[in-house]
Amino acid sequence: MSTAVLALGSNLGDREANLRAAVEAIQDLVLVVSGVYETPPWGDPDQPHYLNAALLAADAGAGPADWLATAHRLEDAAGRVRDPARRFGPRTLDVDVIAVWDDDGAPVTSGDPELTLPHPRAHLRAFVLRPWLDIQPYAQLPGHGWVNDLIRADEVAGDLADLRPRVDVHLDT
Repeated sequence: MSTAVLALGSNLGDREANLRAAVEAIQDLVLVVSGVYETPPWGDPDQPHYLNAALLAADAGAGPADWLATAHRLEDAAGRVRDPARRFGPRTLDVDVIAVWDDDGAPVTSGDPELTLPHPRAHLRAFVLRPWLDIQPYAQLPGHGWVNDLIRADEVAGDLADLRPRVDVHLDT
């Protein structure tokens, strides 16, 4: 059974509904869903705040390309429009494949520009690491170490203070 950590984010439209629809669309694959966090935008500050979450999913025989296809399908269903001129711009739904483990539980690595695994910037993003800790308190980001240590690193700790738990929003299926 291949497993993956997917990071979800939305800052356009009904952010909560966008996240909920993504989780519901793959509910047969979802093992556990994190809490939801409101976060300032990363990379391009001139946009609304995000709602972010993470989930752990499993699918028999799925490979990295399958997880990426799932991410794109969810984004498309939410009406995501990609603006090449604004890489970190606003979006109805962003689904990032953070890490994948094969059927034997070994981490999958890839240098493919379409899907680099593990996600090349996940270790620097509090809005990915904090929700991930909700679902896997002893998680390790392949090649980077314990998520609990990464979130306390100087590069991330400052951003962590800007995350606001949204206890009023629940995505579990």
